[in-house]
Parts: sequence; structure tokens; C-alpha cells
Amino acid sequence: MRTCLLEWARVAVAPLGQEPAKHHKLIIAELEAVGRGQTDRLMLLLPPGSAKSTYASVLFPVWWFTQHPQSAVLAAAHTANLATHFGRRARNLVAEYAGQLGYGLARDAHAAANWDTDRGGSYFGVSMHGPIIGRRADLVLIDDPVKSLRHANSFTSREQVWEWYRADLNPRLKPGGRIVLIMSRWHQDDLAGRLLAEQATGGDAWRCLRLPMLAEDNDPLGRVAGAPLWPDWENSAALSRRRGAIGERAWAALYQQSPQSLEALLFRVARIEVITAAPVLAQAIARGRSANRPQAVRAWDLAATAAIDGRDPDWTVGVKLLRDGSGRFVVEDVVRLRVGPHAVEEAIVRAAVEDGRGVTVALAQDPGQAGRAQVLYLARQLAGYHVSASPESGAKISRAMPVASQVDAGNVAIVSAPWNRAFLEELREFPHGAKDDQVDALARAFTHLVDAALPARQVTLPLLQR
Repeated sequence: MRTCLLEWARVAVAPLGQEPAKHHKLIIAELEAVGRGQTDRLMLLLPPGSAKSTYASVLFPVWWFTQHPQSAVLAAAHTANLATHFGRRARNLVAEYAGQLGYGLARDAHAAANWDTDRGGSYFGVSMHGPIIGRRADLVLIDDPVKSLRHANSFTSREQVWEWYRADLNPRLKPGGRIVLIMSRWHQDDLAGRLLAEQATGGDAWRCLRLPMLAEDNDPLGRVAGAPLWPDWENSAALSRRRGAIGERAWAALYQQSPQSLEALLFRVARIEVITAAPVLAQAIARGRSANRPQAVRAWDLAATAAIDGRDPDWTVGVKLLRDGSGRFVVEDVVRLRVGPHAVEEAIVRAAVEDGRGVTVALAQDPGQAGRAQVLYLARQLAGYHVSASPESGAKISRAMPVASQVDAGNVAIVSAPWNRAFLEELREFPHGAKDDQVDALARAFTHLVDAALPARQVTLPLLQR
């Protein structure tokens, strides 16, 4: 039992009247490879209800200490409650089976998520946003890093998980340390998706065990196509009812471990071409704007609240859009920041200087006297530039539809840059995403490029001679 994870698993689940199923034995074999050092990065992608956490987050760390008695295990989950739940179950097993395991708990090991063994091992459970400074780990277990579908669909939440993994967790890993990621997929861009994408471009090499609920071709378990993963637990009829209840998109992600592209009602993001640089012709047009129809514009969607005290305010966004000689629309640059009013004004002026006087500055005017005053103030700061301002009219979806149609037609491109990911994610999730500031700025920029005449109610300043 001390040398064989499968034997230990059989002992641990026997009181529950259970025996490891076929897919559990495959999980166990992969985890044993981690314990022996043959695998240092393992990804277990299985549907909910497959007992993946029982074997990987509860039974495995208990067995790990039989092989590495003086090591440190760091176990992370999306919330402190879940991390504590796993830690308590593992600690209780150590207390119950100490004689058979060959080690027990230290005398002061009372905390569920933070305990030591009597042979020098340590276990520390933490939430994804909990403090881990000062902790070092030989083994890291990440179980369920995504809290809910809402968090999975939020680009901000996915960014937070990614930054936690890169900046907080990775520096805690000892040389030769190993990581096991246990999760059900939610989104193409979730933690597993990003790690696999990074692997394709030279990042860490992950061994990935993906077991869908219904078998597909070349199934790792040798199942025939359509066979359920754990028929003794949930048969085909029960799975069919569940599939109908949750819908095809959730089924593909959570149960088949194959999240589909979250194509929005409007923007078919896959049709946007990513190019290495703005077309030379478009740049030339931007420097020599036509008097009647601007060919380059930086449109702004304004906010003026800094991101402090855990708040998630709207962004101030400036989208620079060009139209080349073929009529294609090219997003050359996106400025995106969350700062106070003074810093917003500075950013607008700075972008105008960098863009040049041939690029129109398009501002959204808030209703009322305050909105008019803000536009007039900014126009004075931008003396010498062509400034255009007008109130927003119509629903957000209606304003976005014209540019979405151009995206659908394959007539929109973006210049490759660090801002691409956030920009494309917001378009993909619109109108259901948490933010729509970039969509609003893009819609305004597009309107300026296609309108043959300026609306009478716009406030404009003439372009001064250079």
C-alpha cells in the first residue's frame, strides 16, 4: 500500500462500498508517474461527478507523503472553503490509517487546511487568491480553479487566475517541483486552455489526460464511441436528461472537456484577421485625411474611475481605426485604462499627439451640461486636431451591428499587439460580457469612417495648419 497508489485507493474507498472504476485506475497510473518523477506537469480534465478530486486531491497527497516524507504539498482551489474541504478529508485519512501508511500527523496538526506530518511533511491548502508568500512546494495541486460559469465567461476573472498561476504560484515551486491540474473545462481560454496554448509555443510540456463523459474516437479507455465514462454511477439515460437540461454549449465544455468558441450574437471573432502591421496605404491616408470623409479615427469611450478597493469600474478606451484603399477596416491600436479624470484627459491628448493631426479624435458626449462642458474642455486641449463629439443614440447592440456585419464579412483586421486578447474576448462575449467599453469605442470609430457627412449636432473644431 505504501508503494502502490492503487492499493491505497482500494483501502481508502472500501468503507464506502466502492472499488476504483476503470477511469480511476487510469488517473491513478498518471498520478503514480508524478510520484515517481516521470511526469512533472499533469493535467486531468474530466467531467463533474467523475470522482477526479477524490483520487487526485484527497487520496494522492496522502500517498505522496509515503514516497516523499519530508516534502511540502500546496493544494489550491477556487475558494478557501473548497481547499479546506480537501485538506480536512486528507488529514482525516492520515489520522485513521497512520499505522498502515507508515506516518501520522504531527501533534499540533489541528487545522484542516494546514497540517504537518510526524515525519517532516507539510500540507497547506489555500484559495486561488489566498496568500502563499513564504511557502515553497514540492507538489502543487490545483483543483477547480474556476468558481462558476459567470467567472469562466469573465475575461477579468480568467486574467486573475492566469496571473495568480504565473506570478504567485510558479515562484513558490521548488526546483524539480511538480504540478497537477485537476478541472472540468469551462471555456477555451480557461487555465487549462492557456497552458495548452502556451505549450504549443514553447511553454511547459503538460501530460494531458482528457476523458469526456461520452467516449469519442481513440478513447484513452478503449470505449466505443458514445459509451459513458462511469455507467455504474450515471447511465446513458441519466446523461441524456442532464444534457438536455444544461444545453449543448455547457455539455461540450463541462462534460466533453471540449469548450466551444463563445461566438456572440453579433461578432464572429474568428473572421477577424490578425496582421503584423497596419497597411502602408492606410497609414498614408491617415496622414492626409480627406476633408469630407475621415480615413483614420481614434474614438473614445470615457470613464473616470480608478480601479481601487477591489472595485471593477468601466474602462476608458480609445480605439484607433483605419480604412485602407481596398475598403477594409483595420484596428491599429487600443488604449485601455482605468484612471481618474485628469489622467484620462492626459491619455487622450497623448494619444492624439502620437497618432498625428490627420487622425480624427471622436468623443462620446454624456448628456446634460456637464457632458457638453467636458467635450468643450477636451476640444480646447486638442487645439490643432480635428475633434468630433456627439451623444450616443440607440441601444448598444444597435450601435454595434454595422461593424459586426463587417466582421462577419471578413472585412475587419487588427494589428498584432498585446491588447489583442482583451479586445477579441470582449467582442466575443458581447453583449453578455462584463464589459463593453471597447465595443462602444469601436462602434463609434466605425460610424465616423463610414458616414459621408458629419451630423449637424456634432461639435467640431477645424483642423489647423501645421
